[in-house]
Parts: sequence; C-alpha cells; structure tokens
Amino acid sequence: MSSSSKAASLATRLVQSNNPNRSKYGSDDEDDDAIFAELEEEIENDSNVSIREHGLQVLKAEMERMKHMRENNYGTYSEITDEREVVRVSAHEQRCVIHFYHSKFKRCEIMDKHLAKLAPKYTNTRFIRVFVENIPWLVEKLGVKVLPCVICFVDGVSKDRLVGFEELGNDDSFATGVLELRLSQSGVLKKQQGTVMDPVYQVASYRKTGDNDEVFDL
Repeated sequence: MSSSSKAASLATRLVQSNNPNRSKYGSDDEDDDAIFAELEEEIENDSNVSIREHGLQVLKAEMERMKHMRENNYGTYSEITDEREVVRVSAHEQRCVIHFYHSKFKRCEIMDKHLAKLAPKYTNTRFIRVFVENIPWLVEKLGVKVLPCVICFVDGVSKDRLVGFEELGNDDSFATGVLELRLSQSGVLKKQQGTVMDPVYQVASYRKTGDNDEVFDL
C-alpha cells in the first residue's frame, strides 16, 4: 500500500471511530490516539516536504477539533441549565441548534424526539435544549414567546428561527425529514464529507497541476 493510500485508510478509520453509530463500522474500542499517532508517522515519512508540513498542520487541527467535539457532547442531544453557558455556546460554537422548551408542553416533547434523531446524524452541529424558566434573561433578549421555539446559530449569529409547527405542516405527526429539511435552509446542518486528509490531497493536487402552539408567560 502506498503512503497516501495508507494515510487515507487511517483517516477513514479515524472518522468512523468518531461516528456516533460507529458500531456499524467497526470496534467500539477504536483508539483515536493510536490512529492519530500512526497517521502522524505516515505523514512524517512522506517524501514531499510541502505535503508533510501541511499534513501535520491539518492533523493537529483535526485532533483539536475532535477533542472539542468529544468534550462538548457533539453527536448527542443534551440539555444546558446554566444561562451563561447557553450564551457561551450560542456565541462560540460554529453551528448550534437550540430548542427552547417547557416541560408542560406536548409539542416540545415531540420536537425533542426529532432533534434527538438528528443530533447523531449531524455531528458537526451542537444540539441542545434549554428549559425556558432557567433562562429568563435570554428568553426576553431573544423575544421567545411561543413554544416550541428552535433557534439556529451559525458562527455565533442567529440565522434562523422555527416557531411552533406551522412550517412543519402544523401537524404533530410530521416526519423527522421535514424538520431536517427546514433546518438545513439556514446552513446549520452540515454532514461531514471525505476524510481529515482531504485538505492535504487537495493541496498536493493543486501544486501538481498548478395554531396549536402554546404561548407562555414568565
């Protein structure tokens, strides 16, 4: 196997080991650190100096990105109770979907189920939910008045807002795909494509070729 082919194979294993559904692809015991070390060694042995230097930079950035994703529950649908943390997440995560909910509202429960299905599918997006009574300042700041309310943030900026089920057919039995399509319009949903080594290969190639909604009141 050539060096580039082996690097590509290792990069693929790395992506699969960090997939929330990785049991479909291989062992749950896949050691990310071991793969990174092997991939780093493969890059360092490349005879092309430009590819070697750029490859190590890409690899370091990918290691930091995956560490951040693991520490911040990417691939899962989690809840944040601290208002300051909600503000921090919405401001600093590259892509974030926040569901503002109330435990007494049936439609919020329905939204939860659909977002919980989407979170493992879009591992480059942070999915969280927040109980409106825990975050009164943020609720007022964002003008959240009708629940469920889902706000999409991209690079710290509020890009889209989905209020109630009106845009989802106004039907409690809407399919997850309908919500997925609606959220994708804001750019907050982005599937991971290729492998971590794609930027390295691209550089090498370039150089070689020159009504039922519920209203609440705090």
